[in-house]
Amino acid sequence: MNYPHIFSGNPLDRGETQRRDEDWIARKAEDPTSRFLPMWGPKVLITEQSGQSEPTLGWLTMQELKQAGVNSTVMLLGMQDDTAYYAVDLSQQESAGEKLQGMNGYAFEDARNAAEQFLTRPDAGILAHGRAQINWHNRHGFCSVCGHETVILRGGQKRQCVECKAEHFPRVDPVIICLVTDGERCLLGQSRGRLARQNRYSALAGFVDQGESIEEAVAREIMEEAGLEVRNVRYHSSQPWPFPSSLMMGCHAEAATTEINMDQEEMTDVKWFDRQEVLQSLEGKNDKLLLPGRVAIAHHLIKAWAYGEVS
Repeated sequence: MNYPHIFSGNPLDRGETQRRDEDWIARKAEDPTSRFLPMWGPKVLITEQSGQSEPTLGWLTMQELKQAGVNSTVMLLGMQDDTAYYAVDLSQQESAGEKLQGMNGYAFEDARNAAEQFLTRPDAGILAHGRAQINWHNRHGFCSVCGHETVILRGGQKRQCVECKAEHFPRVDPVIICLVTDGERCLLGQSRGRLARQNRYSALAGFVDQGESIEEAVAREIMEEAGLEVRNVRYHSSQPWPFPSSLMMGCHAEAATTEINMDQEEMTDVKWFDRQEVLQSLEGKNDKLLLPGRVAIAHHLIKAWAYGEVS
């Protein structure tokens, strides 16, 4: 299977069968062969660079966690070769984070920077799972039905209310992102508050609404943001985006109308760009147009069209 984007390609078996046994999860958490990935706010523990080797995820044993004073609930990420892998949240344990920060051979690094700059694709996929899961748990400590406290079950795959017993599962927000084209030009825009640099542009994107297909969401978002009608919407690829927890669904579409009528409240600019301008930007030869980096699915949507890989 091909994983074209950073944050996809998680190699762990998520352990659907094992998660049904709460005793097994607890026993594995004490197993000396199990490994734990500490996350501290937006940062993740990594190994420090040594010689020619790049840093990797900083997996620790339970003994090492205890030595640092970590007593947080751990969340099962999955299994690989009979080893269980867990994420552990240090957001409420500043002292433990500081101890781990000073541990020989380890350091905390911004999760997005680590994935973009040096982590392997599989490690970035594991990181995405852990970060999204921790973020969800930090936001769902209480029941949305009755307001009482919820507890973690299935190794972090579920929370259940202690009062009404309602079950709550981690949510993923579906987002469409689409490059609209018109022959030898493509449509790019700037959203307010997101693309701060004046000459940075990206493909248009937005959340999928309830009761809406991907194609309908593409048509609605392009109309809302740019005032254009589209046709021939084609799926390209998807990307998990754990900031905090979205699934980006990348598409290409053709413009059915071409006159831009931009939403002034949501967008700062929407423009048509010639293929040659885009190619020069991708090759680092056009500082008047800055495009998203390779970490973003938008980069790959734009690149695929610019190099003629889209039919």
